[in-house]
Amino acid sequence: MNSELLAQHPESLYWLAAARLPSIGPILFHRCLELFSDIQTFFSASVTALEAANFSPNQIDSIKNPDWHQAEKDLMWCEKNNCHLITFVDSHYPPLLREIPSAPLVLYVRGELALLKQSQIAIVGTRNPTPTGRELAHHFAYTLAKAELSITSGLALGIDAASHRGALSAGGKTVAVFGTGLNTIYPASHCALAQEILEKKGALISEFSPYEPPRAAHFPQRNRIISGLSVGVLVIEAAMRSGSLITARYANEQGRDVFAVPGSIHNPLARGCHHLIRQGAKLAETAEDIVEELTHLRAITVPIKTITQTKNHAKLAPPLRALLVHIGYEVTALDTIMMRSGLTAGEVSSMLLSLELQGFIRTMHGGYQLT
Repeated sequence: MNSELLAQHPESLYWLAAARLPSIGPILFHRCLELFSDIQTFFSASVTALEAANFSPNQIDSIKNPDWHQAEKDLMWCEKNNCHLITFVDSHYPPLLREIPSAPLVLYVRGELALLKQSQIAIVGTRNPTPTGRELAHHFAYTLAKAELSITSGLALGIDAASHRGALSAGGKTVAVFGTGLNTIYPASHCALAQEILEKKGALISEFSPYEPPRAAHFPQRNRIISGLSVGVLVIEAAMRSGSLITARYANEQGRDVFAVPGSIHNPLARGCHHLIRQGAKLAETAEDIVEELTHLRAITVPIKTITQTKNHAKLAPPLRALLVHIGYEVTALDTIMMRSGLTAGEVSSMLLSLELQGFIRTMHGGYQLT
């Protein structure tokens, strides 16, 4: 072990080594700390003491021969890259995350440490959302950020990215939890987004060694941190077999509130949300629904605004008002509007243009949709 590093960071190297012990995950290690007074005592314990604590021969061998070299490498990366290393016993460790049984032993954090103790709401969903889903994520994040909630997500494509961007566009704060080490931005297309999060005083967080590449098993593991950091989890568009439902399950196990946005029965990406609602998740039509539910946990000091403004249909000419009835919040094809209204293509096209210019509908791939 590097004696100079050990002198400067007496506990950090032990925690880094502990996080890398094979076959000893966070849950087991937290139990270990109940048997030994501190982490240094644990590593210096005799083989007899470790046997008495019911460790297997392989586990004992790993405890007596930890990977100090990699621990030093990780610590040096933090020092060179302006990265905070937060151990489980550090005062900066997120208090809500500390409550979960599988709380990470260490966290690598770039950005604002203060965010770790502020109220966060997680927003998660599919990587391949509909245009409506992407817009909903942006609007919910924007409005919740205006209510002084930090927005937490996983920097993935789709709903995650829209949520981070919604918070940033509101001038709010956002936290991105990585399924890789912080040396790797995944997906690579989100390098600019990660940099913007840092520039606007957000935070990038990972429990993985900085050099850890993307691995399939890391992302479900990462999801327990997303929910563990947050007072609640909002799911927007998720299929039945979805990582977002894993996050919701973790949230339930951790005693967090789970919210889900309902969608069209014709949208397969709404089925996961509908399943969650049937299982007891709170239906969220607006950000106000979430804030009202969370007011018993924190004081909302900034009045939130409605996401959608009520349109005054009475101002429309009668023919336009009649046509509007035939267009839904799901995408409605031109042929369907013609069939429902009994009007010709020319008549419908002219009226649709007028409705779009007045902000009552929008053009979508495959048809039109109410705004």
